[in-house]
Amino acid sequence: MAKKLTWRDLEVGNIVTEPGNSAERSTGDWRTERPVFDKSICIKCGLCWLHCPDSAIKILDDGYYDVDLFYCKGCGICESVCPKKGAIVMVEEEEK
Repeated sequence: MAKKLTWRDLEVGNIVTEPGNSAERSTGDWRTERPVFDKSICIKCGLCWLHCPDSAIKILDDGYYDVDLFYCKGCGICESVCPKKGAIVMVEEEEK
């Protein structure tokens, strides 16, 4: 299995020399906060999925949503567009 690349593996200036390689690069490891989803409050409206600029929100088999932390940068847009207060809460990322 190939080593998963992170943003630290990019060339100086973050120049991406191989187009179409985003699936190989973890861009979520620099965030300071991450979203936590509460299914008991979620109404499955999909606004978090629709507005996520990094396509880090995934649709689960049961119709609810969750975050793919491999790509999530912790911007908080999902929390801000959610119509149900508390369904998505940004929490401080634990130091690795």
